[in-house]
Amino acid sequence: MDLIPGIQVTSGALAAQRMRLDIVAQNIANAQTTRTAEGGPYKRQIVSFETELVKRTGGASLTTVRIGGVQNDKSPGQQVYNPQHPDAGPDGLVTMPNVNLAYEMVDLITASRAYEANLSVAKNSRNLALKTLEIGK
Repeated sequence: MDLIPGIQVTSGALAAQRMRLDIVAQNIANAQTTRTAEGGPYKRQIVSFETELVKRTGGASLTTVRIGGVQNDKSPGQQVYNPQHPDAGPDGLVTMPNVNLAYEMVDLITASRAYEANLSVAKNSRNLALKTLEIGK
């Protein structure tokens, strides 16, 4: 018998939001990286989510969230005139990463709030299960 199905559902969402927070942190950390191992400036990473069906025995199936994939943002980076930069072209322009810090901060706050909400669901499910066990005493 499964006493805490809410934790099964929210665990997938917690893992997905944690991955999203990691990707946003990586984007912010590389906001000024003009040279990568692959060549060229850093490309912003985007996380996509998809639903996953959690089948349960003896009850209704539930859906949770999981990471669908991480892709590169294909938008072009800004061209900045800086002839002293080591990655500047012959015209003095440097292609910067396509990371917008304002967008990243909004994504960071949204992911953080979603993580907190899922954590609250897990805590409430645990408390509900503990209260259910106390009924028999």
